[in-house]
Amino acid sequence: MARSDEAAAFFATVYSAVREIPEGKVTSYGHIAKLIGTPQRPRQVGVCLKHLSHDAGARFNNVNVPWQRVINAKGAISQRSQPSGARNQAAALQAEGVTVATGALGELTVDFAEYGWFPRSLPSEEESELDDDDSE
Repeated sequence: MARSDEAAAFFATVYSAVREIPEGKVTSYGHIAKLIGTPQRPRQVGVCLKHLSHDAGARFNNVNVPWQRVINAKGAISQRSQPSGARNQAAALQAEGVTVATGALGELTVDFAEYGWFPRSLPSEEESELDDDDSE
């Protein structure tokens, strides 16, 4: 997919932020958008994850970016264009120890109270702020 420099930078920022989600935790598309300074763009976060490369040689790919840890704001795994997509995401989360439940309407859900990850800022930003404080 050809991208402008601005779009490529946005994709890289999303992927870098998603890499910071700890194993066994989940967050929402909207929270990733907020953490990277674009709270109005949760759908674009989803688009970035949808287009994550399957090429293991790519800088960001579906192995080194834990895409499965991002779900919708209701705590549900979003439906995919492929029928097995939501089940694949649930299986990847379960492999990390996350309990995935099936709701009354068949939706796959995760309990944010138990597995949610909603920091005020990215851990990498907090570390750089600490480094800046140390140099004063």
